[in-house]
Amino acid sequence: MKKTGSTGGNRTAVALLTLAFLLLGVVFAPQVLAQDDGAPVTETVSVLDNIKAAGWVGVILILMSITGVSFIIIYAMQMRRDVLVPPELLAHVEGLFDQGDYDSALDAMEQQPCYLSSVLTPGLLKINRPYEEVEVAMEEAGEMEAAELHRKISYISLIAAIAPMLGLLGTVMGMVSAFNVIATSKTSPKPKDLASGISEALMTTMMGLIVAIPMTVAYFIFKTKIDGAAVEVSSIASELMERFDEVEPQQ
Repeated sequence: MKKTGSTGGNRTAVALLTLAFLLLGVVFAPQVLAQDDGAPVTETVSVLDNIKAAGWVGVILILMSITGVSFIIIYAMQMRRDVLVPPELLAHVEGLFDQGDYDSALDAMEQQPCYLSSVLTPGLLKINRPYEEVEVAMEEAGEMEAAELHRKISYISLIAAIAPMLGLLGTVMGMVSAFNVIATSKTSPKPKDLASGISEALMTTMMGLIVAIPMTVAYFIFKTKIDGAAVEVSSIASELMERFDEVEPQQ
């Protein structure tokens, strides 16, 4: 079997985190203000200033981003190819199958739970049954294992879906605040009076997108990994178990 690098999950996590930090850099970058004489002056806006501008919606988005990054790191480690389909276990099981030592193969898979062993074990437990039952048992086990992995990454998808809506909520709240200033002002309000509401509106929108974009990319990458692992494990299981197709089941 072809072996992929064991650092694939780490590279995925690093790439996603790099994207997140680049997007965060847009939020926390220095802003250029114009003086009365037209000469530009650079004024650095602190992280705290941006959080204050985003209000409580921004705080929630920051907490969501921390949660999402934690999920990405955890799943990047758990969904590596070498974890889902351990090469050592696969080689050991293939050798035991060639020797016809199916009991030892079953013991080896029970001692090292993974995607591969979760699919092969139900089939091995039915090797004395008709081959159709072996196939059904492995297919059901594979579907359950894939569903469990998809359930895990669904939390990342949830964060990716909620973040833009929270950003939009902050946008609406900021614009309402700005229009309230206009409505309650007895004179024509100055731009500075409207800056707070407008800043909240724009900052929450930006932060919502910054959270959602890496999470969407992460979800797509993990989903692709799961689908690829499902196809690979199904192929491996079929190759190993097809030898029982021509064997008459024992009564």
